Amino acid sequence: QGHLEESGGGSVQAGESLTLSCSLSIVPPVNFVALLRQAPGKEREGVAVIFAGEVPWYADSVQGCFTITVDNAENTLYLQMNSLKPEDTAMYYCAAESRYGCSESALYWGKGTQVTVSS
Repeated sequence: QGHLEESGGGSVQAGESLTLSCSLSIVPPVNFVALLRQAPGKEREGVAVIFAGEVPWYADSVQGCFTITVDNAENTLYLQMNSLKPEDTAMYYCAAESRYGCSESALYWGKGTQVTVSS
């Protein structure tokens, strides 16, 4: 069983910053934790991912502006978003995959938090 909950979304002006948080209530080991987003009328897309033991991956559109980190002591994922643009407007979702048994895995999703960037 796992539970993810996002927070920190809101409405900002272009150029401003926001930090999203995602509380991670999942049983380790974890294969990856990630933030994805979905804008109206578009497919859900990956924004940033941390795979276990690897450097973070970022979508080209956010590279250099967004930073994903995990505080293991607080079991919280953070996405620092700087220099926000109107095209960053979307519902942001937290996702994480834990593994168990010999080769099984379970994927968990948060309910999302809305980010709106005005020009």
